[in-house]
Parts: sequence; structure tokens; C-alpha cells
Amino acid sequence: MSQSSPAPIAVAQDVSKQVISPGGDLLILDKVNLSIGRGEAIAIVGASGSGKSTLLGLLAGLDVPTAGRVILDEIDLTTLDEDGRARVRAGRVGFVFQSFQLLHSLTALENVMLPLELAGEAGAREAAVEVLQRVGLGPRLHHYPNQLSGGEQQRCAMARAFANRPKLLFADEPTGNLDQVTGGRIIDLLFSLNAERATTLILVTHDRAISEHCHRVLELEAGRIKNGHRQN
Repeated sequence: MSQSSPAPIAVAQDVSKQVISPGGDLLILDKVNLSIGRGEAIAIVGASGSGKSTLLGLLAGLDVPTAGRVILDEIDLTTLDEDGRARVRAGRVGFVFQSFQLLHSLTALENVMLPLELAGEAGAREAAVEVLQRVGLGPRLHHYPNQLSGGEQQRCAMARAFANRPKLLFADEPTGNLDQVTGGRIIDLLFSLNAERATTLILVTHDRAISEHCHRVLELEAGRIKNGHRQN
């Protein structure tokens, strides 16, 4: 008897997001439907204001849709409050942002250890050292963010995101603050870690080099998926 396919790790069903603005109600996302398989790498592209980052935040459970459902790892996030969504993210989800989001009062090692310690992980220090060495920051463990270059800060942020071996990683313009050469190295490292750890990737990007690494590219326009295609 054949085995059934695993359930997708992230699903959006008729997801809309509307906000109130001084000029009236603003529809950011309009009945978006999306299914992302486990281990896939998805690039979300589109012009500024098309709803890319809003969609990313909804899929991650950082925000809730005005209408529709978001299902993450078979859990309906739209039935949960903020604390419930945070519990779903813990241990399942990692984040990499354009602005790095490192705590400047902590060293690189402490930044990577922090989420592991908050999750009650045993051996947090050893796990943090291992992943920092993997991203080439072994000699920089005890440096603070302001002592690291932009590329080193992003590598530290990636180490933090991958340290607890998340099922799914969200990245919002991960090379946006980096020069082309440094950004290229970050891209290579990101997809190397993805392959090693079988992590599903959902990325918002303007960087064609990132989208070319992905299995699928989804283009948003005016809050709707205009185009979605698989890479060769």
C-alpha cells in the first residue's frame, strides 16, 4: 500500500489582510491561497507595497489575517491567541531579517545561545559554538555586534536562526543591507545550511540571485499572487 504524501508545512487559505489608514481601509492581501511543501525553498517577489512582508508575517504567525486561515505544521494559527502562536513558533521557526536584529549588549555567542536557553535546550553553549563555527565565526565568538562587519552580523543572525534546527525559516530581504559580494556569500551559506538541515525556506527578496536558488518563485501584485513558477 502506498504511503500518503506528508502534509504541507505552511498553508494560506483565502487569506486577506485589511488595515485602517487615514485615507480609508487599505486591502494589503486579497484572498491569497498558497501551499508550501516540507523542504521547499520559496521566493516571494514583487514591487514595494505588494504585500510580500505582510504575507511572510502572516505565514509565520507574527500577525493574523482579517479573513481566511493560516496553517503552520498542521496547526491552524487563526484559532490561537498571540501566546499560542508564539508557542507554535518556538522550536519550529527561525527568522533572518534585513536589519540583523542582534542584541548589541550580547556577544555573538550569547546572541545565538539566548533563544536556545529560553527554550530550555540542554547544551545551549555547545550548540551555539557549533553553528557559529559552521558559519565561519569561530574566532569571533566573544565579539559584540558593533565589532562585527555587516556580513559577520548576518552570519551571526543566521547561526541564531538555525541553532535550534527549525522546521521552517523565514527570511525578509536577508541580503538587503549587504554589498553584492558579501550578499552572495550569505546566499551560498543560507542554502548550504538549508540543504544540510532540510529546513523549509520562505524568503522575501528583491535579489534575483536568491530567487534563482529557490524551487519556486511567487510574484505578488496588489495583494494577489500574480504568477508562480517552478525553477528549472
